[in-house]
Amino acid sequence: MSSLPPCPQCQSSYTYEDRNLLVCPECGHEWTAGEPAAEADVRVVKDANGNVLNDGDTVTVIKDLKVKGSSLVVKVGTKVKNIRLVEGDHDIDCKIDGIGPMSLKSEFVRKA
Repeated sequence: MSSLPPCPQCQSSYTYEDRNLLVCPECGHEWTAGEPAAEADVRVVKDANGNVLNDGDTVTVIKDLKVKGSSLVVKVGTKVKNIRLVEGDHDIDCKIDGIGPMSLKSEFVRKA
């Protein structure tokens, strides 16, 4: 068996050496042997002021936000506790008292 590491992109075990590169025949990815395995791109979510947000943070809404499909409005200054960061356009999942679960854009909040 080969002692070569699997491909960091597709995890294929069929990698081979080509001079100073390792090559994956399945996806075509090439990398050097000393290069650490590429970590998944870590997405950094920042609030309106540029502060980095993390799961579990408390944020404050900085703009009145209309709730789609309802006549409710999330008012300026509303504190949202225990946020969860997700992928997508609305990158914060949370639960707001009196309204319920919803998604927010990080550009409309600031870290409390």
